[in-house]
Amino acid sequence: MSLNHVDIGTGTPVLALHGWTPDHRLMLGCLEPVFARRTGYRRLYPDLPGMGKSHAPPSVASSDAVLAAVRAFVSETIGTTPFLLVGESYGGYLARGLARALGTQVLGLALICPIGVAVEHATRTVPPRQVLRRDPGLRENAEFSSIAVVETAETLRRFEEEIEPGLAAADEEAMARIRARWLLSDDPEGGDEFTGPALIVTGRQDDVVGYEDQWALLPHYPRATFAVLDVAGHNLQFEQPLLFDALMSDWLDRVAYES
Repeated sequence: MSLNHVDIGTGTPVLALHGWTPDHRLMLGCLEPVFARRTGYRRLYPDLPGMGKSHAPPSVASSDAVLAAVRAFVSETIGTTPFLLVGESYGGYLARGLARALGTQVLGLALICPIGVAVEHATRTVPPRQVLRRDPGLRENAEFSSIAVVETAETLRRFEEEIEPGLAAADEEAMARIRARWLLSDDPEGGDEFTGPALIVTGRQDDVVGYEDQWALLPHYPRATFAVLDVAGHNLQFEQPLLFDALMSDWLDRVAYES
């Protein structure tokens, strides 16, 4: 199965996995500004199966199958070359599973608003829904407002450019198949510790995945920076873009120093 993807630049590969039902534009939108100031990186932005322009045949009916497709994509596009791995939300869950499977081939791991140790929504520890900043007279967008903590013209623009198109393109039948077998068979933290430089960045007002369940991941990632950003929800990457860029840049510096 071939995954639609965008391939930018040359150098050390960076694989970026988006979350549940958006597409590659989410990751491209938040990471390209970081890499605009850096050379020597090949950025790979795939659409996960059933999302964006990546087809999901009936055999893709679990998160295990999605992870297998990502492993095949790595084999086809990166091979055995060491690479950096970034995952957002559900993509962070997959990234942790991939890091377990590939071990030291993953030079560094960055997790953006990732699912924590509680995978199912009903068991997550999350804060109450709240909006902390809102521009007066902002045009209504119900999907945006259902998740936003910062409702401004700029965050709405980025939502409509980077997230909303993917939501509209997702294959609902494929999503339902995968969702029915949501848990990975192998616990991502069930193997050896991940000892490379890591980053776990969460939003204090993220009522989708929260921030408390991610704290429990830290023993498995002894080289992780853990950040909880105020005035930030599940759109953290563009609700707090300056802090996000700084944390990602620090992670890249740490990986580069040890590579």
